[in-house]
Amino acid sequence: MGDDPTMSVLNGYEQAHDVDNLFVMDGSGYASSACQNPTIAFMARTTRACKCLVEEFRASRCSAGPTASRSIGRNVVPERQRGAVPRIGDPKWNSWNEGSCTMQAIVVGSVAALCVLAIPFVASAQLTAAKDSPIVYGHHHFNVTSADAHKAFWVNTLGGTIVTVGTREIIKFSNVLVFLTERPPTGGTKGTTVNHIGFRVPSVREIVDRVKAAGYPIVTRAELPPAIEVEDDLAYIADQDTYIAYAMGPDDVKVEFVENRTQSVPIALHHIHFATQQVDEMKAWYVETFSAIPGMRGAFEAADLPGVNLTYSPSAEPLEGTRGRSLDHVGFEVDGLEAFCETLEAQGIEFDRPYTEVESLGIAIAFFTDPFGTYIELTEGLDKF
Repeated sequence: MGDDPTMSVLNGYEQAHDVDNLFVMDGSGYASSACQNPTIAFMARTTRACKCLVEEFRASRCSAGPTASRSIGRNVVPERQRGAVPRIGDPKWNSWNEGSCTMQAIVVGSVAALCVLAIPFVASAQLTAAKDSPIVYGHHHFNVTSADAHKAFWVNTLGGTIVTVGTREIIKFSNVLVFLTERPPTGGTKGTTVNHIGFRVPSVREIVDRVKAAGYPIVTRAELPPAIEVEDDLAYIADQDTYIAYAMGPDDVKVEFVENRTQSVPIALHHIHFATQQVDEMKAWYVETFSAIPGMRGAFEAADLPGVNLTYSPSAEPLEGTRGRSLDHVGFEVDGLEAFCETLEAQGIEFDRPYTEVESLGIAIAFFTDPFGTYIELTEGLDKF
């Protein structure tokens, strides 16, 4: 968004410069991806735009047709020159609104827009809302020494729920699935191309206390540079304006917790933190291959997909691939998987397991390894579980 039509698509009221009746009242007008929940900002800007629309209709009483055919960013008369818009229920409302079906429509539309904006980080982040994008993040798949030990961590401690896929039990969070295969891993997540996974929680203090009480080590101090202060296992990250902590789960699965006090769910996937000696190349590959939105997460190079931030950090040491380690592979849910696999094959990607339909589950899958060593599963239909 911006004031110059040659440099921006929307004006400051979320209105398209070139299509007067088009308003984009969500996060699409923001110049970069958010590292924190931007719901309140979305709602505030939508409220501002809707209020201005109401002012336009109030000025014209719709006598000459919808006034949104003019640019509200340039033509709206400031509210202070007309007086406040009456509230619904105010005696002034009836006379103000009388005979204006379009006025009613715009008010209803305003409320609807706010209702939609009130839930984006619950709905759009859920795997079950894969319709929001052709590609979303879907699941983690772990090799585990003991499934019961991992269930104690992911379910009893972190709050996941057990669901059944076919005859298999898996663990479900609000926006990610966790698969467990009893097969002793060759090592933990550190030292691989996926250093750790991150979850967002309303209170890092609360989750750290719960994880410690369950007997899992908190490793915040060991995992952060000496320059970052850690107090009572928590660290404040200034460039992200939030608190974080690290824990080590069973089989040395490293997990980060990122505080987001405004979220409505107890815990949700936040990011996958890759490690690589080729940060720019890895980021570019995920942006091109999965249509991720490039950006930054604090000081980290990053890219976004619905439900997950893909974060990239440099490593001075060579790294192993994920296959066989505790986090064996990561999973993406793809709409139109067969055609997507054909596109990847045309680009030179070799599949360990080509597109395969699993009729018993009503899903399709495919496996390959990215150019940097991360083992990847693609699925279609897993979002129904």
